[in-house]
Amino acid sequence: MPASTTPDDVKHANARYHDLAAHTYDAKWGIVYDALAQRQTVGKLRRALGGSEPRFGRALEVGAGTGYFTLNLLRAGVIEEAVATDISSGMLGALQSSAAELRLEVETVVAQASRLPFPDGSFDLVFGHAVLHHLPDLDAAFAELARVLRPGGTLAFCGEPSYHGDRLAAVPKRAALLAAPAWRRILGAPPRQNGGANGAIDKSGHHDAASEEDGLERIVDVHAFRPGDLVRHARRAELENVRVTGEELAASWFGWANRTLESTAAPDELPWLWYQWAYRGYLTLKRLDRAVLEPRLPATVFYNLLLSARNPA
Repeated sequence: MPASTTPDDVKHANARYHDLAAHTYDAKWGIVYDALAQRQTVGKLRRALGGSEPRFGRALEVGAGTGYFTLNLLRAGVIEEAVATDISSGMLGALQSSAAELRLEVETVVAQASRLPFPDGSFDLVFGHAVLHHLPDLDAAFAELARVLRPGGTLAFCGEPSYHGDRLAAVPKRAALLAAPAWRRILGAPPRQNGGANGAIDKSGHHDAASEEDGLERIVDVHAFRPGDLVRHARRAELENVRVTGEELAASWFGWANRTLESTAAPDELPWLWYQWAYRGYLTLKRLDRAVLEPRLPATVFYNLLLSARNPA
């Protein structure tokens, strides 16, 4: 985040960035609501909770986006009643569209994490996925998360970028950019005409929405965490049983290399077999991470951190 950026700048940028991204977000990140997605989502939550089988009554997702976590957990029967908040009305609109298609009921509320419009002790579970790193005032947010949790309630956040893991991920990204011309030749894919991450310029010379997204992305990603950072924020909110673990090392390197390669090519020209190889390879390496690396390496080296805690009874 640029040094001159204020917390209000970050909030406005987050709303605008995610509104712009809402209509293509699920396609970009391969978000689906099938049996595999349910297993993956429940598995993430289970790992965050230290292996216990998750079952909750009323749950709140903060920064719910298009609903990947909430809708999959509802379908899996892990939560009985769901409320979803986000700073972006566009994201919540996409969530409601998916919920209607899946015949699920979700209450959606446009709200900031640091100003939740709910009474004290409203929820059995407060959770999120890849959201804490967007929040400019983490202490205020954690205080609100703890306030709306019932006594003895559970807090869980997954998919938060780690400080060292994020920097390690720069290695496959740089390597992929160097390899991209040869990779495109092998696949017979032409380069992306708008310059990939640099965005396009329309005929009048103005940057298009994709270019605006790229500029906003430098503002909305505020934090990358060391495990101790998350522990301190949770404890300052007087939460107990605080636990931080890491996930995805080999899988994250593989995924970032592939996404970087794909960003340089015309997306409609990439063969179906490439996407299948990338997807299956990612799942294979996730299993390797889980079975071999995650039990043996410190949380700080992984790309994602998972946090869980409990409100005092």
